[in-house]
Amino acid sequence: MNYIEKNNLKIDSILFEFINKEVIPGTDITPEDFWKNFGKTVHELAPTNKSLIEKREAIQKKIDDWHKKNGGKDFNKEQYINFLKSISYIIDAKEDFKINTSNVDKEISSIAGPQLVVPVDNARYALNAANARWGSLYDALYGTDVIPGEKGKGHNKERANKVISYVREFLDQVFSIGGGSWKEISKIQIDGDELVLIINEKKNYLKNKKQFVGFNGEKNEPHSVLLKNNNLHIDIIIDPKNMIGKDDKANISDFIIESALSTIVDNEDSVAAVDAEDKVKCYRNWLGLMKGDLKANMEKNGKKFVRKLNPDRNYTAKDGTKIKLHGRALLLNRNVGHLMTSPAIILKDGSEIPEGIMDAFISTLCALHDFKNKNNSRTNSFYIVKPKMHGPEEVAFTNTLFEKVEDALGIKRYSIKVGIMDEERRTTINLKECIRQVKERIVFINTGFLDRTGDEMHTSFEIGPMIFKGEMKKSIWLNSYENWNVDIGLSCGFSGKAQIGKGMWAMPDKMKDMMDQKIGHPKSGANCAWVPSPTAATLHAMHYHKVNVFNEQEKIKSREKAKLKDILEIPKADRANWSVEDINRELENNAQGILGYVVRWIDQGVGCSKVPDINNIGLMEDRATLRISSQHIANWLHHGVCTKDQVMTVMKKMATIVDKQNQNDPNYKKMSNDFDGSIAFSAACDLVFKGRVQPSGYTEPLLHQKRLEKKASI
Repeated sequence: MNYIEKNNLKIDSILFEFINKEVIPGTDITPEDFWKNFGKTVHELAPTNKSLIEKREAIQKKIDDWHKKNGGKDFNKEQYINFLKSISYIIDAKEDFKINTSNVDKEISSIAGPQLVVPVDNARYALNAANARWGSLYDALYGTDVIPGEKGKGHNKERANKVISYVREFLDQVFSIGGGSWKEISKIQIDGDELVLIINEKKNYLKNKKQFVGFNGEKNEPHSVLLKNNNLHIDIIIDPKNMIGKDDKANISDFIIESALSTIVDNEDSVAAVDAEDKVKCYRNWLGLMKGDLKANMEKNGKKFVRKLNPDRNYTAKDGTKIKLHGRALLLNRNVGHLMTSPAIILKDGSEIPEGIMDAFISTLCALHDFKNKNNSRTNSFYIVKPKMHGPEEVAFTNTLFEKVEDALGIKRYSIKVGIMDEERRTTINLKECIRQVKERIVFINTGFLDRTGDEMHTSFEIGPMIFKGEMKKSIWLNSYENWNVDIGLSCGFSGKAQIGKGMWAMPDKMKDMMDQKIGHPKSGANCAWVPSPTAATLHAMHYHKVNVFNEQEKIKSREKAKLKDILEIPKADRANWSVEDINRELENNAQGILGYVVRWIDQGVGCSKVPDINNIGLMEDRATLRISSQHIANWLHHGVCTKDQVMTVMKKMATIVDKQNQNDPNYKKMSNDFDGSIAFSAACDLVFKGRVQPSGYTEPLLHQKRLEKKASI
């Protein structure tokens, strides 16, 4: 690495040139001022960052010692709670309060809908996710298993008719017609300020006439009709020349549905960014999104084209005025947490910069361009989602960090908004006090089953072996945790002001199952929930038409609240009925997920993968799923459920299977050809065999170390 020395910092020249030549121009900030303020703030905050990580380890050791002393036996829950309070793991809740966040975009405050998460290091994926604000309902249904049967080659008219019927039934539910069905419409017109739906040559109208809000074209021959329900829009496209429209009685060719209201552009679990080169790739894509000029060269079916951000959508309102709807998802930036450091910048004491501090500064600096062009936020807000914080003290540090960034960059206080990812147990049980620390800038809380389960296992590692991974979703703590998050958010005044989110649907090829199950998220009071693709966002949006989340939140406010003692119910296993076959099957399932993900992370720098499981079902894997699987095997090893030789045998067996599953990837390097020489296989094994001593069970330290080793060997 070539370092530039500036303001007591050694900055990798790749990052230094990027900041000075690409990010700063157009921001009204000089490079001299930026690096001066940056250097001063980093050296001021880095010691606090370090001490917070040390405190995590000190608290964890006390919990480990308590469980060891108790011998893994059942214990009195009140004694346990008192112990956790005595070590400041649990903080006493103070008086009630309401959040005071202002200048929040409507996609966060008052519109409920799907939320995408996309790795920032892939420009094409990032553009697709930003453009997923609107999606074709016909395409989403035709191309997935929501509609039974095979697509076949070419246009399958029978399948297309099933899609059309499915959509019409959905419209009958949410945009009901007085005296008829959407299946019977032969013509759509506009008369004055009313939508006229012709059925059997008779005029019919929406039962709720307010649902019609706008159109394009002429009133007697509109080519686009805009409907609105639960603050979400559907654009009905009318085109008699289209292949679908010409055969439709009403010449409807498609339904373009408002889909991903917001997208988390991810610098964390779904990317593999270990040095300045990687970080600049991430920052450069984010800069392009903030400037609005990000592009990606594409090729599809032999045709080359350039993908860029979609424009806004324009309509004529029924009263004749103009309507402009945002053409892109509102973008949030997930920075990394407090743990990791980066070799991209070296501090004056020779240590690496805390990566979260670097992320906060540079992602906000990029966002200054959006403050001018309002390509993303229309309220001059910048949204940072902050993961993996442990308790109120760490959230308070994030608030201090954001204040320092605002001051250094000369922007208004609370311009930077924060999302708290409720994915560590110390944050869960202190969620109210965590929110209090950022009550002027909080816009988001969510539940994350994956990381939360990883932390659940690591925190209580010494109590004994954990239950099977598949049983975790049935455990007492999990349901209580999900409800607790919503209860706390609503009690703090989130409804109509901030997002309460739910976790990812991890099977992108199983959309029928998603449509059957994920309606539970809006019913749970969540005004956003994660989906793995633009197609999934379009389908999941249908749930938010069927469920008015804000009405559900009002009902939930009066239910019995989740209890702390249930959240602290540890998922310790009863091993009485475990067979060797059951244990090996669980080990194989975990090992396959670990190896399938890690081999791409280490060898190719791919941070998010669709990894086939043991049944060849593609699962979206990132570092959170990796944390569960590695901690699970490490826990079983620690408590003698399995042996090291047994696990190593399983790892080698599954590596051979993973190699076969990747045989069509020309960039793939087999692990089984040379187990001793494969850095990827070594990394996967270390995650398991060294899992007990990893900080909070996180996978990043080992992954970064091994990826740097791999890059150095290329």
